[in-house]
Amino acid sequence: MDPVMVEIGPLAIRWYGVLLTLAIFLGYELARRRLMAWGWDLEPFERVVFWAVVFGVVGARLGYVLTSPGYFLENPLEALYIWHGGLSFHGAILGGALTFYYFHRRRGYPLWPYLDAATPGVALGIIAGRIGNLMNGSDTVGRLTTLPIGFTWPEWAKGFPGVCPGIDDISQIYQCAELVRGPVHLTQVYGAVVGLILLFLSLYWLRKRPFYGYAFWQFVLWYSVLRSVLEEPFRLNPLWLPVYRNDELGIGLFTATQVVSLPLVLLSLYMLRRLGKGEAAGR
Repeated sequence: MDPVMVEIGPLAIRWYGVLLTLAIFLGYELARRRLMAWGWDLEPFERVVFWAVVFGVVGARLGYVLTSPGYFLENPLEALYIWHGGLSFHGAILGGALTFYYFHRRRGYPLWPYLDAATPGVALGIIAGRIGNLMNGSDTVGRLTTLPIGFTWPEWAKGFPGVCPGIDDISQIYQCAELVRGPVHLTQVYGAVVGLILLFLSLYWLRKRPFYGYAFWQFVLWYSVLRSVLEEPFRLNPLWLPVYRNDELGIGLFTATQVVSLPLVLLSLYMLRRLGKGEAAGR
């Protein structure tokens, strides 16, 4: 589509940045209200949340860069151009969670209540990021497909380079000539749907909340599952474990995200069991 929302002289305000900023502020307000309802002191949370956002963004960008090392080694400055899109939400979750953990260990701030309260904001960030990807055009591109759901970008759509961005895997090259106008999986929308599902689930988990940490680890678990099933197979990403690829349907297994998701699913199940046992023992 068109990456630029509005231009003011030489300044270009991009959809990606605007949407993520809105998601951060709305997510902060939702977390703040949730913590108030639970009776937690907001002052420590307000001290740490800024740094959680900063290191969440750093982790998100670093995670994305690590999935395309060849491209960023040749174009190192591109790693700083975050407004071009390209964020790993696994990296964002890790960066933000480690920040909360640092302040928990260093200053004794609550850990699991803060992480639980932040989950709807992360879901909003996923939705905003994927809509921003859609506006950028060349972000999180889908594979060519002959399925009826294949989407052909209109001629007026902007944001497409002449070649595929970040190519460092032979499995991607075959699509470059047709990528711009061929029918592709609209994976930006698939990803936004994943975020929307997680938003509603997060609100449900927060209401249910049998113990602190429940919503956070459920989020990590189901984000890993939903992303791996509903989005990643259809994205034009390098296959770290090339187990299966169907060029006609536009499906590929397994990408870096899918490989990383398996241990995260196992870790989430372990932590849910561990925290649940701790809660039961304390009753």
